[in-house]
Amino acid sequence: MLDLQPMLHAVRLAADLCRRVQETHLVTEEKSDHSPVTMADYGAQAILCRTVSQAYPADAVIAEEAGAQFIELVPEADRREVVQMLSELLGEPVSQDDVVRWLDYGREVQAERTWVIDPIDGTKGFIALRNYVVAAGIMVAGKPVGGVIGAPGYPTEDRRGKLFYAQSGAAFSQPLAGGVVTRLKASTRVQEAEVRALESVEKSHANHERMARVREAAGLAGVSLTRIDSMEKYARIAAGDAELYLRLPRIASSRPFMIWDHCAGTALVEAAGGRVSDVDGSPLDFTQGLSLANRGIIVSNGAIHDRVVEAVMQVLQDEGA
Repeated sequence: MLDLQPMLHAVRLAADLCRRVQETHLVTEEKSDHSPVTMADYGAQAILCRTVSQAYPADAVIAEEAGAQFIELVPEADRREVVQMLSELLGEPVSQDDVVRWLDYGREVQAERTWVIDPIDGTKGFIALRNYVVAAGIMVAGKPVGGVIGAPGYPTEDRRGKLFYAQSGAAFSQPLAGGVVTRLKASTRVQEAEVRALESVEKSHANHERMARVREAAGLAGVSLTRIDSMEKYARIAAGDAELYLRLPRIASSRPFMIWDHCAGTALVEAAGGRVSDVDGSPLDFTQGLSLANRGIIVSNGAIHDRVVEAVMQVLQDEGA
């Protein structure tokens, strides 16, 4: 069995770096696709990829950020700040060249196992001090088989967040700061009054009106609905704290589903007994490069999945007519 302890530690360190950036130096840059990126994205990815290079050196990496982008987009003073934070967190001298090398580690590697890394999933939520996660998925033969998700904003009594991980068909959670490990199992709720549904906050990510029509067609119009950022939605379903996450794009949208936004979450939900699929019930396709070859995404506790698939297909058919 793969030893996940090095990556669990890395995700904790990355979450700590993200917290420091939020508290002291939250500056936003813009990538070529106009999506936001922060110092924390680069620092967190450097930590995770450094861990792959040390603990899993034969593995490949697919990650959202790049070394050249770090040099081009981040002002020199901010790059020095990232290097200083990494030196303090890692307890060793770190150079800018180290950061660039770690950011790009494993990109050209062909390997049986691939780490799919999203250093901050939910960057807009991170910037707005809402929900975000640090995520590292594990993919074998184009299929998510495991992963680690650090969720600093996950609702807990101590408000310190949770760590989630999956491997060998089992899912677990633990306080982000460390503590008792709990085996996860998706809920069995099916009644409208009991089901808790999740949606993305950003309207550009999904069509809220279409998804409301789907819930109505599935007999779930009266469910409790919460809008949150990031793969924390997957974690909540895996933990039995929600039952449905529906992602239908706007009708004219060409925005792709990127694999790093869904790999770790898919592995976690499926290991906890839930289901993740395209709108027609087929598995998500992680074999087509950096984006998913899918029309939409349905994530559920499994017990309500088929009725939601049927409702989505009906809504799509009505739209086509």
